[in-house]
Amino acid sequence: MNFTITSLEDDKRPVYITGNFNKWDPRDSQFELKEIAKNTYSIDIDDKTLPENIEYKFTRGGWENVEIDRFGNITPNRKTIKAESKTTDTVEKWRINWGPFKKEFFPIVEIISEKFFIPQLNRTRKIWALLPYNYHNTDKTYPVLYLQDAQNLFNEGSAYGNWEIDKKMSILAEYGRGDVIIIAIENGSEDRIKEYVLDYNSITENAEGKKYIRFLADTLKPYVDSVYRTKPEREFTGIGGSSLGGLISIYSGFLYPEVYSKLMIFSPSLWVNPENNFPQMNFKNPYNIKVYMYGGEQEGSQMTERIERFEKTMEGWEDSHSLQFDFKISINPEGKHQEFFWSQEFPRAMEWLYYNTTEDPKELAKKAEIIRSETSDI
Repeated sequence: MNFTITSLEDDKRPVYITGNFNKWDPRDSQFELKEIAKNTYSIDIDDKTLPENIEYKFTRGGWENVEIDRFGNITPNRKTIKAESKTTDTVEKWRINWGPFKKEFFPIVEIISEKFFIPQLNRTRKIWALLPYNYHNTDKTYPVLYLQDAQNLFNEGSAYGNWEIDKKMSILAEYGRGDVIIIAIENGSEDRIKEYVLDYNSITENAEGKKYIRFLADTLKPYVDSVYRTKPEREFTGIGGSSLGGLISIYSGFLYPEVYSKLMIFSPSLWVNPENNFPQMNFKNPYNIKVYMYGGEQEGSQMTERIERFEKTMEGWEDSHSLQFDFKISINPEGKHQEFFWSQEFPRAMEWLYYNTTEDPKELAKKAEIIRSETSDI
């Protein structure tokens, strides 16, 4: 069967087709179209690989670069039947790195405190809350994600760029995936290294990681649960970060498995503990832990190797400690140790950790249409 499209935008990125015939993989090399004329692309797909009723979309290599309509809205799945033998479509516009971002879906950003007191460390810290865009218009309760290094998560002005989690949460909300509260904790600047490593295998004197971990679990989380409409149970609570922030999040999850069930770990500084001799969780009842771990091949040859070694070590724990790890490892061949790449990965990690769905874009489009109708007067 032949699929041909014309793009109304002049865009040099490669074009892929995805659908219910390739598990909705948005960057499947077997389904890359060839340019047959300026902005016109085509592909012939063996009928044997196609179902009778075909649903599909076009992408520029990922859901962050999927087709949208001229107003920037999500489009419903395209449909055809195999008996047609040929389709001709037009794409009006494409997402670029998840954009455009719609202000009506942006999270509500609040400062919990400019100087939240940390009794375990006898110092203060600025802490933010990002609430779902419709938080004050509902009585719903929400899962929570605690993230390190708030300075690099959403506000402009960081020397290293930022994850743009406010923008990325607006995209997730547009798809019906924005019902999560994010608590962003600023790092301690000159105290960052001390607070993000433990007392042993340390890269600094006077490491304070254990005290910082206790602050998050014993002081900050109870406060957040008392102020916001959260789902306080462990199955709805996650923690994450990048680099040393990813490392301290691993320790947090392992030392407080009764608090966290989800770990978002980007480019972790596993070199601090190359033997992976993390605190082994001793408890009467086993816990299930979801771990989304990302690394880039351009971060250094040992980043991906250490991530793979970490996964194998944790799998070994499953037998000896009655643990159940659910791993999702994402490796970007072009990824560097930079906020830009963590920004790209953030929506995928949120989707997997908090929704972990195989739901195809058709269902997401239905939910998105409901959301748009509910917010049409905004």
